[in-house]
Amino acid sequence: MPHRTSGRSTLAIHGDQTARAVREPVSPPIYQSSTFVSPFGAQDEVLYTRYGNNPNQLRVAERLARLEGAEAAIFVASGMGATALAHLAVLNPGDHLLSSDWIYGGTRRLFREEFARFGIEVSFVNPDRRREWRSKLRKNTRAIFVETPTNPLMRVLDVEWLAVLAEAEGIALLVDSTFATPMNYRPLEHGADVVIHSATKYLNGHSDVIAGAVAGAAPVVEEVRERMKLWGQALDPHAAWLIERGLKTLGVRMDRHNQTGLAVATWLERQAKVRRVHYPGLASHPDHGLAAAVLDGFSGMVGLELVGGARAAGRCLRALRLITHAPSLGGVETLVSEPRFTSHAALTPDERTAAGIPDGFLRLSLGLEDPEDLIQDLARGLAAA
Repeated sequence: MPHRTSGRSTLAIHGDQTARAVREPVSPPIYQSSTFVSPFGAQDEVLYTRYGNNPNQLRVAERLARLEGAEAAIFVASGMGATALAHLAVLNPGDHLLSSDWIYGGTRRLFREEFARFGIEVSFVNPDRRREWRSKLRKNTRAIFVETPTNPLMRVLDVEWLAVLAEAEGIALLVDSTFATPMNYRPLEHGADVVIHSATKYLNGHSDVIAGAVAGAAPVVEEVRERMKLWGQALDPHAAWLIERGLKTLGVRMDRHNQTGLAVATWLERQAKVRRVHYPGLASHPDHGLAAAVLDGFSGMVGLELVGGARAAGRCLRALRLITHAPSLGGVETLVSEPRFTSHAALTPDERTAAGIPDGFLRLSLGLEDPEDLIQDLARGLAAA
């Protein structure tokens, strides 16, 4: 019988699949140590947790690299840390970055405020206007950055087209794939050079860790590691252990998130008090065709606009009993937030409306509860709205 390449859930659970020794623990220990004994006179790399080579850090990085189909990966102290370090690994003072306009508010601030201090220029492109990608390229453009699916409209971008453009220009393509996870989408398979995750979200999946990750070619990951050492972004060993534990259930969790997301989005689309539902699994979504072609699942993230605007949203939120009003996403419990107070709080109301995020917009991160219970709770909220 021919050898079969391991499936993604198997990789997430077993990693390199080396045989365990007799009496070796099935669950790996936590190496809660800042430093390790060094041999005398050796030129080997010093083992030091700030350097990202603690056994827990290395284990979880190897796991993600296999899931993404990358040469290497590294986990750092936050998703924002991962975004910053990944870009600083490929950009230098005087370089130009071309970024999607549909990105997380914190990332926008990083690009606009902090990168300017480093002498890195950033231009933003509306991905719906494909010609802008070419027209805004400069001689000093060194990288393109996109998020897909986006927050909170769940737009799905054509990474393969951007990869062709990036390769032709000899520049790097970085993709934040937090919402998809490697279970639903693997950007490297579509031509991206670097994948970024907020591991706080689905990769860990239990709302108890702050972390980020970068995966890609080994030289790029090594550049991230060197900057991580200097900027103090190393991940705590216990957090690395928790993420490895979370990865073991990523496959079954994403299956459930995908199923619940489609069920709830379909129900919401039929409700009179909901003006619009943003979910790529729905035929009404502008990117449904592309999403169906490139994604293995549509995730548990759903955006919805309520008839009645901000006041209706407030009444709806106060009536919920099961769904928790809190930022973040990707955990086992369902969360709801208002982007006007969280991810897009820095924008004016007019800017948010122009971006397709009017007041009255709610973002759901659907968890692992029974879908019927979530629908019942949403029905209670909509009745109050």
